[in-house]
Amino acid sequence: MTTTGRRALLAAGASAAAAALTGCTSEETGPRRPSAAEEAAAREAERVARAEAALRRRAVTASRTLLERYDAALAAHPALHARVAPLRASTAAHVKALGEGDRPAPSPEAASGTATPAAAPAPSAPAATAPAVPADPAAALRALAAAARTASEAHTAELLAAPPEYARLLASVAAAGAAHAYLLTEGARA
Repeated sequence: MTTTGRRALLAAGASAAAAALTGCTSEETGPRRPSAAEEAAAREAERVARAEAALRRRAVTASRTLLERYDAALAAHPALHARVAPLRASTAAHVKALGEGDRPAPSPEAASGTATPAAAPAPSAPAATAPAVPADPAAALRALAAAARTASEAHTAELLAAPPEYARLLASVAAAGAAHAYLLTEGARA
């Protein structure tokens, strides 16, 4: 390509860019009103965001309720610590993963009363009353298993309404809840 050809090409490109930029400017001096379709899309996006936020709150609440039951069982039956504490720790991780990462969950030591008061973290959520725990340790384990099943079913029920990534997380947490129920009841017999 010759120098004249390059100059002509550059000039044509500059003219096209200037025309495009001129076409982008508006004769109106005020702000542009969104179209009806844009307004409808914005309302739909807001509705979807509210629905997803509500779904996440329900998921966190289901796991937090299970966590409170683990804490109450450990407080009532410290002898169950070795068996229940790993499941409690898993549930605390689920609460955080499901969307409540801003509040630290209490440690198993704090729940069982073995931690010093200065070292105990803040509770996962202020409970109005602690869940009732059966006096018999075996009955307490069965009650925990039932609570784990309930949380698992709650997470499973939300799968269809959840966005894909969150649905995968819910499915994983639901499966873990089912495994907790098994480990608390049938797993002890094996």
